[in-house]
Amino acid sequence: MTEGLRPKLGAIAVVVHDGQALLVQRRNPPNEGEWGFPGGHVERGETALEAAARELHEETGVIATPTSYLTNVDVIGRDRHGVVTYHYLLAAVLCSYVSGDPVADDDAMDAAWVPVSAVLSGDRPLSDNVAAVLNLAVQM
Repeated sequence: MTEGLRPKLGAIAVVVHDGQALLVQRRNPPNEGEWGFPGGHVERGETALEAAARELHEETGVIATPTSYLTNVDVIGRDRHGVVTYHYLLAAVLCSYVSGDPVADDDAMDAAWVPVSAVLSGDRPLSDNVAAVLNLAVQM
């Protein structure tokens, strides 16, 4: 990692409704083509809860109310020499569905309600930690 650079703060919106999780298929690296929770960077002056709700709406058109923090997830990429190429600290935010049908927008290739059982069975390529975070959400 270039000296002086610090991890970037992001937030992901974890929405489970009627036995389904709202997931997006990422358009951009580092997780291009993989499915995960909608989310993105936390803006200056914005809480991670606010960022999760904003990013959810920007990426999918779905509106949800952030209710609580679930966990934090470190996403660290390294090149073939072990040098850190990126580092994100993601606040996983549990959100309660309000309205809307998912439509991919912003940096998502696709957006869909996916049965929790299908996500946990590995029916599609997932970003790291998606299953673990989803398990936390279901337990709550």
